[in-house]
Amino acid sequence: MSDSNSTDFTNLSTFILLGIPGLEAAHVWISIPFCAIYAIAILGNFTILFIVKREPSLHGPMYYFLCMLVVADVVPSTAILPKMLSIFWFNSREINFSACLTQMFCLLSFSSMHSGILVAMAFDRYVAICDPLRHSTTLTNPVVAKIGLAVVLRGIMLVLPYLFLARRWPYCRTNIIPYTYCKHIAVVKLACADIRISSYYSLAVAFLVTGVDVFCIVVSYHVFSYVL
Repeated sequence: MSDSNSTDFTNLSTFILLGIPGLEAAHVWISIPFCAIYAIAILGNFTILFIVKREPSLHGPMYYFLCMLVVADVVPSTAILPKMLSIFWFNSREINFSACLTQMFCLLSFSSMHSGILVAMAFDRYVAICDPLRHSTTLTNPVVAKIGLAVVLRGIMLVLPYLFLARRWPYCRTNIIPYTYCKHIAVVKLACADIRISSYYSLAVAFLVTGVDVFCIVVSYHVFSYVL
């Protein structure tokens, strides 16, 4: 597919990811630290999962939440890095529209889950410090499982409108995205339609998820300091 702009992309099937514009000659060198960091992250995160699984004393709420946090870290980077490396190494810039939406889903949903897991971990510490005698009876395995399920469902449900709207828009400007991955706002800006609803929804989610979660975490640690 040509990288040139077009005026008729209504039935869009692929996007073109430019990588890092202006640094095309250095893409191979740029890929080296990305590979190294990803390898270290995978090794470290799977080491945590292995240790938690093998050590019975770590089979508790905090470490279950930690394992969820590990997964929330690994999945988005795994969704992005293979395509990023194919751009850097093979100049393979095309990405299928469905694959683009999949990247978008992984990034947005697991970011929300990551935030929710931090709130769950703060709640666990709150119970452990403020009511230690009831910690084991309050945060039982079924309760931890329900909290984890709620975090996952919240992440998925909040992101589905992003995907619905992105698939609904007609695209007739260009199919070029000046990034190494399918960033939500970069994709919807290519639509030849009024995308204010997407922008407003993004702001609302950012406020509700980040704002509310940060508020809960700050309040919990403020209570910690008061109790201690």
